[in-house]
Amino acid sequence: MRLHWSHSLSAADFPRQAYEALRARLEQATPFNHLGWLDGAERALEPGQQLHILLGWEEQRLVLCLPLIRCRERQAGLPLWVVRHLGYPLADRIALLIEPSQWPRLGEVLALIRRRLPHALLQLSEITPLAGQAGQFAAWQRHSWFAEQRLSCRAPEHRLSAADRAEPSGDLRYKLRKARRRCSEMGASILRLRPDAQSIDALCEALREVEQVSWKGEQGVGIFSGERRQRWMFDALHALAAADCLRVVMVEHQGRCVSYRLGLFERGRLYDYNLAFRPEYASLGAGRLLLDEWIRWGLDDDWQCIDASRVSLSGSGHQLHERQTGAVEQQRWTFYSRRPSGLLLGLLYGAWRQLKPYLQRRRGRSSAAGAEPSP
Repeated sequence: MRLHWSHSLSAADFPRQAYEALRARLEQATPFNHLGWLDGAERALEPGQQLHILLGWEEQRLVLCLPLIRCRERQAGLPLWVVRHLGYPLADRIALLIEPSQWPRLGEVLALIRRRLPHALLQLSEITPLAGQAGQFAAWQRHSWFAEQRLSCRAPEHRLSAADRAEPSGDLRYKLRKARRRCSEMGASILRLRPDAQSIDALCEALREVEQVSWKGEQGVGIFSGERRQRWMFDALHALAAADCLRVVMVEHQGRCVSYRLGLFERGRLYDYNLAFRPEYASLGAGRLLLDEWIRWGLDDDWQCIDASRVSLSGSGHQLHERQTGAVEQQRWTFYSRRPSGLLLGLLYGAWRQLKPYLQRRRGRSSAAGAEPSP
């Protein structure tokens, strides 16, 4: 494998066709590996963030592509150099685009990354687990001061089947019937949208407007929050729509969108990426109604699976939990270098891991004492 660096996805030496061929060959690739998504991420980089793309070739065939960001971040209160995969933190799930035949070369890859991008911490988040890859990362662990593999997400998924044509039972059926009745009474309609390059910009503006007035917009945590994220989303969603990788279901009332679910589509799998609704329509219960519409649409178009994309590891309130038939685990790999900054950060993190259980027990005892009735 021949390894070399490129500095930009739009550079003349970046092999876009070879990249797409590599992505198509690897079954674990997700929409967040799509060049359109990564192009948007590159254009939204903040000052001080440096993009470095490691390419690996076997004769004329691209077999490895790692687009990496190097930047200063505060870790444990210290400003340190950190390396991450391009797309962080808005990419819900990524695959490392490395042909399995090249996994034994990962030790050489890490050495090259460290020479080109000196850092205290290299962290790869929301990585899809691959058979055999965990063992190959042992080489990175051996050459690190400290390394950690953690489960970062267990995203629910629902595999579509003929049974989904029947109305769900129990409490879910009651909630869906109630939401449909409210929609009917207020004259709202449910739309399925498959945007293309001509229609996506106006649609993005409508979705942004809904999110801005929702709690996500108020707290500044939405995918359209801030100028950089907004530019990223408009660029990325435009490219995904042009590639027919975008689906939207929405509730429309009096000609305007009041609630929507945005999904990214890849190889028969719909990634339920974002949900937002206008606060005055919160009682409508449109979230479950739109999730049910995903399932109905999937049955009509022969999708294989509805995927929650990403959820919190604990306390997730994603409505797909009510209908899940399985789950997709995502991992976070963290490697602390043997540079002085990496040694210090690893020591601080190790101390925090030892101290955290004690603090949690203490907090639990304090909460229990506070809950006891006064004599």
